[in-house]
Amino acid sequence: MIIGCPREIKNHEYRVGLTPESVAELTQRGHSVLMEAGAGDGIGAADDDYAAAGAEVTDVETVFGWADIVVKVKEPQRVERERLRTGQTLYTYLHLAPDPDQTDDLIDSGATCIAYETVTGPGGGLPLLRPMSQVAGRMSVQAGAHALEKAQGGRGVLLGGVPGVAPGRVIVIGGGVVGRNAAQMAVGLGADVTVLDRSHDVLEDIDRQFAGRVRTVYSTATALNDLIGAADLIVGAVLIPGASAPKLVTRAMLGGMQPGTVIVDVAIDQGGCFETSKPTTHADPIYEVDGIVHYCVANMPGAVARTSTYALNNATLPHLLRMADLGVKTALDRDAHLRAGLNVADGRITCRPVAEAQGLDWISAEEALARLPDRTPEPA
Repeated sequence: MIIGCPREIKNHEYRVGLTPESVAELTQRGHSVLMEAGAGDGIGAADDDYAAAGAEVTDVETVFGWADIVVKVKEPQRVERERLRTGQTLYTYLHLAPDPDQTDDLIDSGATCIAYETVTGPGGGLPLLRPMSQVAGRMSVQAGAHALEKAQGGRGVLLGGVPGVAPGRVIVIGGGVVGRNAAQMAVGLGADVTVLDRSHDVLEDIDRQFAGRVRTVYSTATALNDLIGAADLIVGAVLIPGASAPKLVTRAMLGGMQPGTVIVDVAIDQGGCFETSKPTTHADPIYEVDGIVHYCVANMPGAVARTSTYALNNATLPHLLRMADLGVKTALDRDAHLRAGLNVADGRITCRPVAEAQGLDWISAEEALARLPDRTPEPA
């Protein structure tokens, strides 16, 4: 197999789809790797490091033109989508539900598109999303603490407080991976932390994990409305796999918040869980609506690119090795968890939540795979 890894071109995205160590794993199995020149600069991996691992360092046209599997981090930008072709496999984060333009382009490309964020794990959960959720959850409090500074438009509150002054109040909406990691960071800073969720099991786990240092509240509209009115920082950490995030905080609810309260919407990749959220970038991360500061960067982990890239590769590499060794179709046929990541194939949507979010037809992954030609790699 020929594996291609282009340089990420999204605004302030410094991660890369493959580390030199991942390249070595592939080339040692007899596969070819094409790396775009400069792809690893953001994590401190030079072209010479990739060449030493066995990759051919080349230009972006060659990467897309020759690769059987294109490995990325973020969803392909329009110019990248135009380079995809029938018979090629794209392996990356997609977050299609709130992005009909990307969906249309991927359908038209004829490529087989596997989304990291919907690949499942044997024990449940989303193992390829988990490492970035851990990073984003921890960063959400770091970013929120900075946005709370008066110079950034925030309330001028120090989350940990000081002796004689109460700590800041942090509300985390959602007790999944993002929410727990946000709570961990907020507790570490000494903040007053409350987590809302609709699962009793999740709330019990959080109570045990933090030994009472985090308040847990069953999430209802009334409870949420009451809590956000006294909050300094609100972290949106809601996820419905593959689907658009529910809008849990409406614009009308902003009027009940204290001016300068900070919202960090970690669900922005899936459309955001605040009605007033819109994607921002690391170059211009915050904006205000009705006196409330919004931080809605859609690629938060890109700011800590080296940590994020290595954490992501630890999760994505095993599936990539199987696809390279067995062929994409065979790997998908044999592994229901990887197959759950199939979002587009044979010019059709194969992920039901994406189709429902956009009002489009879909077919099952199994039906789509039956239409794809076999492409079994030659023995190394």
